[in-house]
Amino acid sequence: GDEQRSGGALGEARADEHLGGRRCGDHDRRDTEADQPPPQKPPSLLAGAVIVDVTPQKFPVIVNGSMVSRTVDKVKTPLSARGLAISDGETTVVLVVVDSCMMPRPLLDEVKEKASALTGIPTGRMMISATHTHSAGSCMGALGTPPDPDYVPFLKSRLIDTVVTASKSLQPAQIAFASTSAPEFTAVRRWIHRPDRIGTDPFGNPTVRANMHTARDLSAVTGESGPEDPELSLISIQTRAGEPLAVLANFSMHYFADEQGISADYFGLFCDGVKERLAPKSAFVGIMSHGCSGDIWRRDYANPKSWEKISKIEDYARGLAQKAADALKGATYRADADIAMAEQRMTLKYRVPDKQRLTWAQGVVETMGQRLPETWEEIYAREQIILHERQETEIVTQALRIGDIAIATTPTETYAITGLKIKAHSPLKNTMVIELANGGDGYIPPPEQHLLGGYNTWAARSAGLEVMAEPKITESCHLLLEKVCKQPRRQPVQSRGPAAEAIARLKPHSWYRLDEFAGPRALDSSPNRHDGIFESHVTYYLPGPRSEQFCQEGEANRAAMFAGGRLRAHRMGTRGAWSVSLWAWNGMPANAREVTGWILSRGHDHGQAADSIQLGLDRQGRLALQFGSPGDPLDLLP
Repeated sequence: GDEQRSGGALGEARADEHLGGRRCGDHDRRDTEADQPPPQKPPSLLAGAVIVDVTPQKFPVIVNGSMVSRTVDKVKTPLSARGLAISDGETTVVLVVVDSCMMPRPLLDEVKEKASALTGIPTGRMMISATHTHSAGSCMGALGTPPDPDYVPFLKSRLIDTVVTASKSLQPAQIAFASTSAPEFTAVRRWIHRPDRIGTDPFGNPTVRANMHTARDLSAVTGESGPEDPELSLISIQTRAGEPLAVLANFSMHYFADEQGISADYFGLFCDGVKERLAPKSAFVGIMSHGCSGDIWRRDYANPKSWEKISKIEDYARGLAQKAADALKGATYRADADIAMAEQRMTLKYRVPDKQRLTWAQGVVETMGQRLPETWEEIYAREQIILHERQETEIVTQALRIGDIAIATTPTETYAITGLKIKAHSPLKNTMVIELANGGDGYIPPPEQHLLGGYNTWAARSAGLEVMAEPKITESCHLLLEKVCKQPRRQPVQSRGPAAEAIARLKPHSWYRLDEFAGPRALDSSPNRHDGIFESHVTYYLPGPRSEQFCQEGEANRAAMFAGGRLRAHRMGTRGAWSVSLWAWNGMPANAREVTGWILSRGHDHGQAADSIQLGLDRQGRLALQFGSPGDPLDLLP
């Protein structure tokens, strides 16, 4: 203590000497008071929204979104670029959502550079995304479709106009977030095939264990390959007087389809419907951004009776717009939201062909000459050559925070489970994920989904990124959200309803809720930490049994889908009686094979030992219990 006081005295003397004999404390205090900037005013939100027409002017125009190239020569509904500029007085961001199938990053980078030169807004504070309508002019080559040479320069010019005009329309504003669940408007389109109904890929290999729309024949599939995300998220902007300025919506539904001619699809009709309900005689701008919809469509194949209610695009858009209007009725607005935005650019590899596939592709393309591909074989042969030439690409992810609202973006067609991961781990509860933003880099199935094959995994510009692209992009979004929110990511834990609490009171040896977003670890929810391991051919986060019993406050219970894989659980080491309690759902017809499926196995792999036990379903759908020894089964219990 004495030495510390002595050190303090010596330090003070030296400071006084250095400052010309003046007392250091007084000097510092006077200078601090004089130099300190005036107290910062709380952020004051400004916002402005515009609509710019991007409908093609020259016809016929090439339209993207199909396997082969096609053109249209008429307009059903106009295409728009809808811009929203938001500022807190220090930071200004511009968000643009375009009626386009997808847009390449180099095109959007050029637009941002030119718009930045005109507005002074950094390119990293601009986000430009596509709605993913399959009835818009093509500005990007994919599969059998090239970009339209006349439409590309026209679209660039209009996108620059959108950013500039939006940035000039700022006025005092206030913001609110709202969301509602709309499960009747979305469903999983990618289903897992029965193991005896494996399909063939374009390269001639029997790899298709899952694919989109194959549930048209329910007898050929076992179940959905992943979860849906039914959340309709809404960011509402008003003037300070409470007049609606804009609504930025986000929903996971791929597109409606069945449109003839140029069309904004349901995205445009939804925007019109929201305006009609909130501010019909004003300059209000409705905006529908694309949520994570890589494996999602509108039709619930498990419930064909539900199709009729939304069989027409007008009915679909009208119903979803009403949901949005109802959700906004209780929204609470604030004008003091500050803004932070961050961006990351990373290089990802393409899944390029091996020598044999490349040789095959070169032979196919050589026979085509200069014409566009017309068959699946020709399309995917040409794509192999393109991926081989490119090898890798740069992708962009972003995160934006406006007060207590967060937005993350991916440049890809992202599966619903990935959007759910990002939202569940976001530091802020009010988070939306916009896909096909700042680029059009194709499907990114989670790694476990690659093993199941199907269109979304076939290597092409539409689905060519490396197998680990999904976890890398997801982690990038997590890090960017942490940066702009200045908070760590949340660690979601499923709530415990009465059934879950009853299990906890039993103090089980191990307890697997199977609610993971990904493998390989299956967490033990008991205090014993006997974690299990998921093997391959398992998908995650599907709806589980009796949510009202296992969870609280409307949270969905979750389950894993075993498509040939297993959960390797921790084996109990004590002798005596034991029991296993579980919920199981079988997607296979009971008479499809001798043993429909095994639910529980105890013993060694690939053989029966004296103490082996297996529980499964036989051809009649009855529980079947098999032992490794013909003796008394009770003697075999551990």
